[in-house]
Amino acid sequence: MNNPGQSAALTQDLSKLKSYLLGIVVREMENNPIIEEDRRKAIIQILQQSYASTRLQIPNTIRDQIFHEILDELLGFGPLQPLLDDPEISEVMVNGPKRIYIERKGKLTKTNIEFDNDEAVLRLIDRIILPLGRRIDSDTPTVDARLPDGSRVNAIIQPCSIDGPTITIRKFMKDKLSIDQLIQLGSLTRNMAEFIRACVMSRLNIIISGGTGSGKTTLLNVLSGFIPSDERIVTIEDAAELKLQQEHVVRLETKPADLEGQHMVAIRDLVRNSLRMRPDRIIVGEVRGAEAIDMLQAMNTGHDGSLTTLHANSPRDAISRLETMCMMAGMDLPVRVIREQIASAIDVIIQQSRLRDGSRKVTAITEVAGMEGDTVVMTEVFRFEQTGVEKDGRILGELRPTGIRPLFTPRLEASGFRLGPEVFGANLGEMLGGRRR
Repeated sequence: MNNPGQSAALTQDLSKLKSYLLGIVVREMENNPIIEEDRRKAIIQILQQSYASTRLQIPNTIRDQIFHEILDELLGFGPLQPLLDDPEISEVMVNGPKRIYIERKGKLTKTNIEFDNDEAVLRLIDRIILPLGRRIDSDTPTVDARLPDGSRVNAIIQPCSIDGPTITIRKFMKDKLSIDQLIQLGSLTRNMAEFIRACVMSRLNIIISGGTGSGKTTLLNVLSGFIPSDERIVTIEDAAELKLQQEHVVRLETKPADLEGQHMVAIRDLVRNSLRMRPDRIIVGEVRGAEAIDMLQAMNTGHDGSLTTLHANSPRDAISRLETMCMMAGMDLPVRVIREQIASAIDVIIQQSRLRDGSRKVTAITEVAGMEGDTVVMTEVFRFEQTGVEKDGRILGELRPTGIRPLFTPRLEASGFRLGPEVFGANLGEMLGGRRR
């Protein structure tokens, strides 16, 4: 039996052999470009010839494993391929070559998977972004991209990433969740789902607010399924990941600057352009900057039924974030004017949260009811009330109505939705003295 020192030396020798063979294949492919359909067959042939020329005699199982790893690196996504193939993994995080984490069912865990070195991670980043015409180097050390299946990728390299190249992959779920599945998972109740459906179909403007990884995009996808199929929808995203079922959808995606730092197309440019595309609905994947003012103006000028997401920890925080983003537009508007724009444009804020136990829930549905003085008035229609924590860390609580009907109820009724008193908690309403019937 080998001692630890011999095992480490053997591992190092096999790593050198893999790097040697990989180098030969890469050089051969650069000198003699291979047609895409023939790549796998050609790479295997080069590997077999190159390995034979070394005159090494190693077990066939180890040789085949090295060949398999090289094929994964050149044709797939290297050591990450098994993680990307696992349907239970929702996120893959590479913190340098030796520290790779995953998110499974809302929980983060470290894997035993590693890259050989920084160069192997950089090769994978290049493989992801080159087909998309994007670039990453010391002058442009960050990039957003997507995999062929729609998974969202962010990469950052040195000098900004100190401990080596970093990759974050938000996996694209092949099976789009339905509203019924969200109800079964406890993300929301049947009454909340019926209320949200009525809001979308009645063309209310809705913001989904939440933290990173809370499930905002998943919920946005579900809400978009309520949009009638005879409407023209324009979606605007940094990296296209929305999966709409309707036929009449125009998908727009931002474009990074070229090598000279010019010709960038930002979300703000696409929002403005979308207004000239005769949209029935505008869906912005995420509002995070000056485009917020254009989005609000669109909502205030006849483009009802718009949907978007933003990062915020509560509905009130979402209003503050919108204010800040509007100020980024450089239009020097008074705060009161911005708040009036927000109050008249936004109808509903849905707060999506990831709880400490990894579960994702709609923790509040709030009406934006208008202005009182300089303050945007907000009224909770539904909320999540935590009641305790199980020994295994599972959060206990209940999603319940507050007993208050929103002021926009007549708009829902005009669209044919007469939601019964039980949806809003009839008993609660009586306890509150029948406020807002």
